[in-house]
Amino acid sequence: MAKKSRAQRSRNSIGGMGGLGMMQQVKQLQEQMVAAQEALAEETVTVTAGGGAITLVVTGDQKIKSITIEPDILEEGDVEMIQDLILSAVNSALEQSRELAAERLGPLAGGLPF
Repeated sequence: MAKKSRAQRSRNSIGGMGGLGMMQQVKQLQEQMVAAQEALAEETVTVTAGGGAITLVVTGDQKIKSITIEPDILEEGDVEMIQDLILSAVNSALEQSRELAAERLGPLAGGLPF
C-alpha cells in the first residue's frame, strides 16, 4: 500500500471526524453567542446624573430604553447644565452597558472586542 502524502493526510483529517467535531463546536459556540446576545438585549443598566435629576436606562446591547428628567431641574432653566448632565449620563450608561456585554460575552468570544 502506498504512503499518503502530507497533503492527502491533511485533507482527510479536515474532512474526517476531526473536522466534524470542530464544526459541531463552532455551531454550539454560535448558539451560545446568540443566546447571550438575546439575554443582553433584555438586561439593563440604570445610570443617574445630577443627584438623580437625570436617569437613563440602557440595555446590554446599547439601546437607550428611557430618559427621565426631574421637572425641578427644568425650572432652573440652565440649558447648558441640563445638556451636560444628559451627555454625562448617556456616556456613563453606554460605558456600563459595554462592560456588561464584555462580562457576558467575553468568556464566549475569547477576548474579541465588542
